[in-house]
Amino acid sequence: MAKPDHFLITCEHGGNRIPPGYRHFFTGCEALLQTHRGFDPGALVLAKELAKALAAPLFISTVSRLLIDLNRSVGHPGLYSEATRLAPLNVRRGILESYYLPYRDKVEAEIAAAVAHGGRVIHIASHSFTPELDGAIRDADVGLLYDPSRPGERDLCRRWRAQIQSLAPELKVRRNYPYAGKSDGLTAYLRRRFPADIYLGIELEMNQKHVFTGGRHWRALRGRVIDALRRAAAS
Repeated sequence: MAKPDHFLITCEHGGNRIPPGYRHFFTGCEALLQTHRGFDPGALVLAKELAKALAAPLFISTVSRLLIDLNRSVGHPGLYSEATRLAPLNVRRGILESYYLPYRDKVEAEIAAAVAHGGRVIHIASHSFTPELDGAIRDADVGLLYDPSRPGERDLCRRWRAQIQSLAPELKVRRNYPYAGKSDGLTAYLRRRFPADIYLGIELEMNQKHVFTGGRHWRALRGRVIDALRRAAAS
């Protein structure tokens, strides 16, 4: 008998807020906070709509990734940005203990609790990507990132992609693009904590060109992506 699915939605880069006690580290970096380096435009609204549509727990952070990147492992060179990397050790430790560890611990505890009650957890992490990076145009509208060695993730992303293309054939949906699904991140960490048959970790990446278009187009796109996930999960 198939295990029941429990959805969990997270958004690690939902905003570009810098807490007052750390703003002096960002003198001269104010403009950077408004770019894709500071946060993932559109990811927060999509995460909230996913959670509502799926009746799923939602975990979000609106603290800028330039303070500390919740989607990087401790020890990763990108954990702290150029604004905080050279801060005193006690300051960096305070940031870690105040923002990073509580967030990740809550997500992991929620998954553990759901697993303890039986069933499988489908974790969707909402992100977005800049349309152009270092002069290269990103050739996708939607990216689905997963670990190809985990059958549940691979199969769900295959069905999700097919459903998106059925509902919105004009969209280009690519798997493990513009990043590799196995690369360092929260889902990669959680895969090491939970077996493949009870934890599926998928990063949803939306091209920010749709966010910047805004309006009816962006709302409709979010709705199609969500409807496609519901259909894929039910099939």
